[in-house]
Amino acid sequence: QVQPIESGGGLVQAGGSLTLSCTASGPTFSSYDVAWYRQAPGKEREFVAFIGWNGSSANYADSVKGRFTVSRDNAVNTVYLQMNSLTPEDTAIYYCKAEHLYSDLFYWGQGTQVTVSS
Repeated sequence: QVQPIESGGGLVQAGGSLTLSCTASGPTFSSYDVAWYRQAPGKEREFVAFIGWNGSSANYADSVKGRFTVSRDNAVNTVYLQMNSLTPEDTAIYYCKAEHLYSDLFYWGQGTQVTVSS
């Protein structure tokens, strides 16, 4: 099992950048794919980005492609989401989800608020 914890959220102006971190407490973080989701007020939770267990595979929602970059460092049990060219439409609570490679178990972080002002 892992227990993801997000950090790095905050208030940023449109056009700015922010980097989120997702750090897991367990010793087997490399056995998990990690995905980022977000949920804005009044909207359903939506997929943002995905990175495979060894960092060799990644994909993004069309709405963030070219602006966001996901990476990971398994040595420190951390996945990052670099967000550039932010717009008010990116305002949401961002969640980290660790997905086990084979068991279909998954673990959500508590979320971190990102607010982009215009």
